[in-house]
Amino acid sequence: MSLPLYQVDAFTHRPFAGNPAAVCLLPEPRDDAWQQAVAREMNLSETAFLTPAANGFTLRWFTPTAEVDLCGHATLAAAHVLWTTRRLDPAAPARFHTRSGLLTARRAPGGWITMDFPAEPATPTEPPPGLAEALGTRPAFVGRNRMDLLVELADAATVRRLTPRLDRLEAIDVRGVIVTAPGDDDHADFVSRFFAPRVGVPEDPVTGSAHCCLGPFWQERLGRPVLTGYQASARGGLVRVEPRGERVLLGGQAVTVLRGELTESVA
Repeated sequence: MSLPLYQVDAFTHRPFAGNPAAVCLLPEPRDDAWQQAVAREMNLSETAFLTPAANGFTLRWFTPTAEVDLCGHATLAAAHVLWTTRRLDPAAPARFHTRSGLLTARRAPGGWITMDFPAEPATPTEPPPGLAEALGTRPAFVGRNRMDLLVELADAATVRRLTPRLDRLEAIDVRGVIVTAPGDDDHADFVSRFFAPRVGVPEDPVTGSAHCCLGPFWQERLGRPVLTGYQASARGGLVRVEPRGERVLLGGQAVTVLRGELTESVA
């Protein structure tokens, strides 16, 4: 039996931008090693695996080298696939049972999708040894949550031109490093980039889960209830962020760019 497989560009309204994710639809759970092998074959920052469950779907995310606890763009891609293939009524919310608890997604006007995620605020911390050298610039602020380091830099131009030493970032015991600064145009309140070489992702194009940290951080500084973040990777993408206490609403768009199947020999 072959298995449906999709590739979706998330946090963008046009193909070949945003963050690509693979979405694999499973009739029943598969073992960890098989899912990791598929993710390694897809060689994208994340591959999402969906399995029907009571009152929703089980959702797991794998990078080419590891399973992760939270992923925004692959969740956005998974919801998009369920609705566009009519496996889920477009008027119904998508409910995902994950390692980070229940996550939901709903369709919004204008082709947007709104996801309800846990807030992941950062607590101020001392910079780990070698951070400034790895980044090639001095941080203005360093914080940490359960997954990542959050690093504020001097300005958006510094974020955009950053060329970190990935081998040195990989030595820091976190999933990834978020770098951010205030926005420098009318399109975004803040800019960011995300580096996660420790889990096999040198630079992630657009990172929904990082905005679970960025949203509370910039809401406190800017005093705005709803913000727009631009992730300034080569592909780039916009994320709408609305912090709500212990939760964060993340908004984005998605485009399917590839439909296929895993053949019987591997399925």
